[in-house]
Amino acid sequence: MGKIIAIANQKGGVGKTTTSVNLAASLGALEKRVLLIDADPQANATSSLGVDVEGVEIGSYQLIEHSATAEECIIASNATHVEIIPAHIDLVAIEIELVDKEEREYMLKKAITHLKDRYDYILIDCAPSLGLLTLNALTAADSVIIPIQCEYFALEGLGKLLNTIKSVQRIHNQDLDIEGMLLTMYDSRLRLSNQVVEEVQKHFSDMVFDTIIQRNVRLGEAPSFGESIINYDVSSKGATNYLDLAKEIIKKNG
Repeated sequence: MGKIIAIANQKGGVGKTTTSVNLAASLGALEKRVLLIDADPQANATSSLGVDVEGVEIGSYQLIEHSATAEECIIASNATHVEIIPAHIDLVAIEIELVDKEEREYMLKKAITHLKDRYDYILIDCAPSLGLLTLNALTAADSVIIPIQCEYFALEGLGKLLNTIKSVQRIHNQDLDIEGMLLTMYDSRLRLSNQVVEEVQKHFSDMVFDTIIQRNVRLGEAPSFGESIINYDVSSKGATNYLDLAKEIIKKNG
């Protein structure tokens, strides 16, 4: 039985998509069967795995509104053992369209729960908001990874996200766990980076992953080539970090 993990934070630019794509590729490189669901209208996870966003005919929009099955939406990616449900251009309108639906928070869950028998890990790249799209992801997920950048406003809004997770646990998904908080964009030369690491580890201790994602030029370059860091430069620091994270998650999940 596979595990569904949402990667969520309502702050933009904290490394959600970078983590979704490269964690998927790293788990695939470690011979796990992975499905990545791009639930962000910006579709960066889709393009980062070599899929032409303009050419997507069926994707997460059709999946969530139940006009197509998950099996119809799944396509191959250029990462080993990784398949993807890409973001469709119409996904930008889904929040408005879901408002009047019954059980609107459960649309994604109903569409993908049966896939847990087919994959070891299903990762959901969430939009940078706490709207209905993210709510659907949290309701469908077994756990959530929260990327936190090692910069000045790192903890801003984190309380709001944790309150949303508690609310989802209480109302929609009592089994939702926090898989871990992931420190990203770490630069050991900067005092501020080190202060953020200390602060987060002090406040959240066991909830924080041991693996820290370091600032890495190759990580930033890879998406422009439509590749994960594993395909683009497996010897880079970024690839090592994400492989370490994948190993940590596999070990944690037994």
